[in-house]
Amino acid sequence: MTILLHGTRLSGHVHRVELLLRMLDLPFDYVPAPAEVRATPAFRALNPLGQIPVLQDGGLTLVDSNAILVYLCKRHAPGSAWLPEDAVGAAAVQRWLSIAAGEVAFGPASARAITLWGVPGDIDRAGAVAARLLAFMDGHLAQHAFLAAPHATIADLACYGYVAHAGEGHISLEPWAHVRAWLARVEALPGFVPMPKS
Repeated sequence: MTILLHGTRLSGHVHRVELLLRMLDLPFDYVPAPAEVRATPAFRALNPLGQIPVLQDGGLTLVDSNAILVYLCKRHAPGSAWLPEDAVGAAAVQRWLSIAAGEVAFGPASARAITLWGVPGDIDRAGAVAARLLAFMDGHLAQHAFLAAPHATIADLACYGYVAHAGEGHISLEPWAHVRAWLARVEALPGFVPMPKS
């Protein structure tokens, strides 16, 4: 049975799942879920919080992009380099998944949402969070090719989209050469597709 991915093309949360599906060469159908769809009873039956992405794999329905990334690795690519099995490697990936759900979400992702769609929020606070995040990432990436391992993992996919599109929230990546080089390395991975610009 074909995997279904419910979401919108402009969502970094959806994009990270799409990237892994493509990089694992898993066939899937994309089901558009704009705001009006997410408000319907049918969608709320899939995810009562009305959030995207939602992934359906056979009889299983999953929500939360980072949880979906872990599931796809464990279910469809067990033992793959995308999610290390050793304790240290798994912890390193988890740290960056937490950063994706924290600093990335409250920094560049929030600034982008405020700027593009008028989502309520504090643009100055989002900019400050993004500045701290990017300084930290740039220092880390000065010593590492990827975030959690010597090779790409789901940590890189989880953090990529909103960092790559930080400029849409008026957050410049110009000062962060190592971050920009990392973005280019992610974009060079087999199966990569860009998230559309707004």
